Amino acid sequence: MRRYFSFIQRRVTAVVVVLASMGLSASAAEITSAYTKINLEDCNQLERAAEEGTFGGSWTCPGYGGLQVLVSEGDLRMFVSFGPDAENEPAAGQTLSRFNTINETLEWRLRDGVPFATILRWFPSLDEGKGTGSVLIVTQLKPGATCQVGRIDAQANPGANQMSRDLADTMAGTHNCSLPPIVPGNKGIFQ
Repeated sequence: MRRYFSFIQRRVTAVVVVLASMGLSASAAEITSAYTKINLEDCNQLERAAEEGTFGGSWTCPGYGGLQVLVSEGDLRMFVSFGPDAENEPAAGQTLSRFNTINETLEWRLRDGVPFATILRWFPSLDEGKGTGSVLIVTQLKPGATCQVGRIDAQANPGANQMSRDLADTMAGTHNCSLPPIVPGNKGIFQ
């Protein structure tokens, strides 16, 4: 009987070692969402538009837990980056090819209360003055590698909100910023 328990103990130890080597634990990290607003009127303006009466410039806004949100506009396109060195992160240079604006609600994905990704709705212009589209952009929060992970056309994909959360939860933190953001699901405006 003692020999049997020793065998079981070795097997349990082996399983624990394998799980630890895979980065897994007996209790998975809790993933939740928190929300903040981006209201440029309440943000610190760093730079003004080049010409009087035009929109443009850059702002720093408070984010979740005091994490800095950098919002910039140039050539009728928005740029959004995050963190203490936000202006030097890859995200600071990423935007959509079409003219665009951003929504004010920013979703933060949290792992055990620590932000690891954001989801923000962008509104790109459509061809021939047909209004605007709706794109959810997932950005990973990783010092030195804060960049857009994926872009989901919210009008072409039912359940786009959940798709963006799933993308954040599985890809954020591992995306290579030298590669373009992925476009899962129906491509919509990205075709």
